[in-house]
Amino acid sequence: MKKWGFLVFPILALGVGALAGVLSRKGLETVYPLLQKSPLTPPGAVFPVVWTVLYLLMGIGLALVVDKGGANVSQAVVLWALQLALNFSWSLLFFAGGYYLASLFCLAILWVAILAMIAAFAVVSRPAAWLQIPYLLWVTFAGYLNWAVWTLNR
Repeated sequence: MKKWGFLVFPILALGVGALAGVLSRKGLETVYPLLQKSPLTPPGAVFPVVWTVLYLLMGIGLALVVDKGGANVSQAVVLWALQLALNFSWSLLFFAGGYYLASLFCLAILWVAILAMIAAFAVVSRPAAWLQIPYLLWVTFAGYLNWAVWTLNR
């Protein structure tokens, strides 16, 4: 029964996000507050709420794809895993490492990976693809915020 994915995939996405948060905590707490940021930067409390929702949508999207099945599922799974790895890497580059330009490049690659994932999801399940649009939009906004941190703090 493929329904297990509706539990496992969201938990996996949330777990990766939580691990990135744990590994990035020191930089997030000590360096990030001292950085110059865009005036459009949301309050800190917004980020964990938004990311929780996005990780849930990522997991539900993959579960819909796996549940539907078919020849194109494996490509969708690979792209899902790739974007999740890039998402994880971005947090480490930005918060743990303070590598703002490198994290901006990582975010650009992540954006392309999300777009590819959406396209792969759409072949199998249009609802799964639509669930990823908020993620793409948020990462677009995150790209602007990352760019602002890089330009204001070099």
